[in-house]
Amino acid sequence: MDIAIIGASGYAGGDLMRLITLHPHTDLTCATSRKLDGTPVSLDQPHLKGFVDITYTNPDVNDIDADVVFLAVPHTVAMQYAGSLHERGIKTVDLSADYRLPQGIYEEIYGVTHTAYFDAPYGLPELHRDAIKKASFIANPGCFPTGAILAAAPVADLAQTIIYDSKTGVSGAGDTVSETTHYPNVADNINPYKWTAHRHLSEMQLEISRLESRASVHFTPHLVPVTRGILTTAHILTERPVTKDEIQMRYRHMYRDEPFIRLQTPKLASVRGTNFCDIAFEVEDGGRRIVAVSVIDNLMKGAAGQAVQNMNIICGFDETEGLLFPAAAP
Repeated sequence: MDIAIIGASGYAGGDLMRLITLHPHTDLTCATSRKLDGTPVSLDQPHLKGFVDITYTNPDVNDIDADVVFLAVPHTVAMQYAGSLHERGIKTVDLSADYRLPQGIYEEIYGVTHTAYFDAPYGLPELHRDAIKKASFIANPGCFPTGAILAAAPVADLAQTIIYDSKTGVSGAGDTVSETTHYPNVADNINPYKWTAHRHLSEMQLEISRLESRASVHFTPHLVPVTRGILTTAHILTERPVTKDEIQMRYRHMYRDEPFIRLQTPKLASVRGTNFCDIAFEVEDGGRRIVAVSVIDNLMKGAAGQAVQNMNIICGFDETEGLLFPAAAP
């Protein structure tokens, strides 16, 4: 299949190109970049030298002809491309937030008018695989919501309150230079940000409510001095006392057939560069608090890897195609 990546020069775009060039059923034919139009991809992303031999272009969206398109452009920009792709029936996976939320919530959170809204499945395969299979346009989840939702999903209906505390690597901020990601401000430091109002909170709240949960959901992220990865601790306060055996049965049952969920001690190094999500939990004495911890690579299961997983589903490939490999350790 011919693959086009719109906005290929960022971190997620780079990982998409890495995955697509190694996928047995895909051929990367178009990688777009406004600022790097005419530049060989391998000059901008030297780790792809010998694997990707095309040049960045900047075509009009109506001139892009591919079997599958990945939208790896910023939030509020994807809608400029999505309408044309959707109308033409081109299979599309959108890595931005533009189609993850109902229109009214999106416009409130992102402060813009949505100019090309339509309904799209939320691309978290572990929860929405059936809807994804039937669709041609998929809204790839945010990185924080992916790890957070998967950590609590098996017990969401038991929860009264869910408090998420996430630690994220610097690549989550993208490749634009800023004071926030300047090395002296990140190294040997931990920086909480958007303590009570991060825009990904709405995704978490919506998905938890879809799991027949009435829980209030809260979220605080922290920037830590690593390049890749998100570790999320979910404090799940339950409506009634629970037991370890009961909760273990729930996690094992929900994720028993999920190829990218591993129930084991979460360590960033164990998932770095992969599409895996590792999850473990403990039940506090008294049974009124579950502490569930998940780890993902924010650029893989949190972005490009999950996007390829969604592509595999909508194209009828094995879901693990091109994605089933371990992390490099140490």
